[in-house]
Amino acid sequence: MALGNPGNNQALTEKQKGLIPIAAYTAIGDLQSLKPALHNGLDAGLTVNEIKESMVHLYAYAGFPRSIRGLNTFMEVLDEREADGIQDEQGPEASPINDERSKYERGVETLYELTGSNWGNPDSGYGAFAPAIDRFLKEHLFADLFERDVLTYAQRELVVISILSSLDGVEPMLGGHMNISLNVGLTPGQLQHFVDIIETTLGEEKAATAQSVLDNVLDNRSE
Repeated sequence: MALGNPGNNQALTEKQKGLIPIAAYTAIGDLQSLKPALHNGLDAGLTVNEIKESMVHLYAYAGFPRSIRGLNTFMEVLDEREADGIQDEQGPEASPINDERSKYERGVETLYELTGSNWGNPDSGYGAFAPAIDRFLKEHLFADLFERDVLTYAQRELVVISILSSLDGVEPMLGGHMNISLNVGLTPGQLQHFVDIIETTLGEEKAATAQSVLDNVLDNRSE
């Protein structure tokens, strides 16, 4: 697959590009490749807290072990940079959440903002089959995590589709989050740029899968 050449108005920013390999390498546990990706992300202008937040968000999709190993590697990189006299910007911490509604209600609202669909109590599918996971997704992932303002929705979705592109057998979820990426402001050209970066990061096979999912998403949205 040849790398695309998106126009400037369709290209991802340097900071957006920096998030992709960080998330992908953390998700697959390639810590050797993660180190230079972390250096590149910091040099591109990502703050310490933005990268840290991306790795916190990652655990919901790739698990605590990957997230924690990534955070440990990030700490090593920051120590190396500090020893070299580099002072990286910390960036803002997450703002307090002042909302008296239940986490479930807040998660349902966040899902509506992301998807445009009502995700109340499910009466079919996995949410009805296993109500606990429906509750955990809404109360934790879409309330506790997505509500944190360290990363924008678009940044979080780039992290998520990077993780999902690195994993096998999760194409329906990847398609769902590519749709959300478009809903929160990323363009088709930027998602094509994303696939190009996945090719250089994870290889042709992973990129071909991501390309197929993206083509399907765009075809369905044009109908």
